[in-house]
Amino acid sequence: MRAAGLQGETYTKTVDDYRRLHDDDGEGSVDERRANYTTLVNQYYDLATDFYEFGWGQSFHFATRRGKETFAESLARHEHFLADALRLQPGMDVLDLGCGVGGPMREIARYSGASIVGINNNAYQISRGERHTRRQKMERLTSFQKADFMQLPFEDGSRDGAYTIEASCHAPDKVALFREVLRTLKPGASFAGYEWCLTPLYDASSMRHRQIKKDIEEGDGLPDIALTTEVDQALVEAGFELIEARDIAPESDPFSPWYLPLTGKELTLRSLPRTPLGRTVTNFATRVMERVRIAPQGTSEVSSFLNRAADALVAGGETGTFTPMYFFHAKKPE
Repeated sequence: MRAAGLQGETYTKTVDDYRRLHDDDGEGSVDERRANYTTLVNQYYDLATDFYEFGWGQSFHFATRRGKETFAESLARHEHFLADALRLQPGMDVLDLGCGVGGPMREIARYSGASIVGINNNAYQISRGERHTRRQKMERLTSFQKADFMQLPFEDGSRDGAYTIEASCHAPDKVALFREVLRTLKPGASFAGYEWCLTPLYDASSMRHRQIKKDIEEGDGLPDIALTTEVDQALVEAGFELIEARDIAPESDPFSPWYLPLTGKELTLRSLPRTPLGRTVTNFATRVMERVRIAPQGTSEVSSFLNRAADALVAGGETGTFTPMYFFHAKKPE
C-alpha cells in the first residue's frame, strides 16, 4: 500500500495524529474533530485511499442490491438514481461534492452527458482520480477542483445542480455546508445525495450502539454521525425546499443488503479483499511488510481500524441503527 506516498516516520506520525483525534480523552472529542476536520479527513484519505481502491474499486460507496445484480452493477445503478433525480443532461454544469477518485463522477457523466466538476480537498485522491480520468478519456466531461467544500470557489448562482455521495458526513457543520451549496446553485436547481446517518433505531443509552457509532467514526474519518432528522433540518435551515428524504436501505433485496459485500457471504475472486477473510489476510500481509520494512510502521494499524469499521458497518446494518444511504433531494427556491 502506497498510502499517498507517505514514508517512514511521516507515515507513522500521520497514523498517530489521526488516532489521537479519536481517543476518548482530550483531543478525541467531537468538538475537536469538528475543529480539525480538514486535518482529520485529509489524514484519513492519505492513509485509506489505497486500501479502498484495492478492496472496493473507484466508487467509494455502498448501494442497494436488486435481484441478480453484480456488485459493480449495483454501484452504477445507485449513481444513476441521483442523475435521474437531478434530471441531468448534456450542457448542464454540475458539482460532485467530495468526489473521491472520481468513480461516480465519471459514471454519472457517461450516463447523463452532463459536465461535472469533482470537489476534493485531498491532493493524493485528486492525483489518482486524474490518472483514472485520462486512462478512461473522460477529460471532456469531468474535472477535479482542489477545494474545501465548506468554501466553494464558484460564483453565486453559477451551477445547474449538485450532488454528494456519502461525503457530506465529513462536514463539521451541515447547515454551513448546505448554505454554501445553495449559494452556488441557480434558482430552481436541485441538490441530491446519500448521507451516512443514525436511524431512529439508534439508542444512545446502549453501549453496543455507541461502540458501533464510534468504530464507524474512527474507521471512516468522521467527526460525528448525524441522525436522519438532523439532515432534514439542516437542509431546511440552509434555505432549501426539501422535496424528498428517505432511507433507501430497506429497498435492497432482503437477501442482499447493502452491507453484504463486507460479510463474506458473497465470495468471488474480485470480492475477496473486502470480506472478513480477505481483510484478515491483508492485515497479516501488512504486518509482514512492516517487519521486513517494505511498508512503513503503522500500515497494519490502518488496516486494523478499517477492519473494525467494516465490522461496525455490518453491525449497524444488521441492527438497523445505521444507514449509509439516507437519500435527500432538495431544491433552491425560484
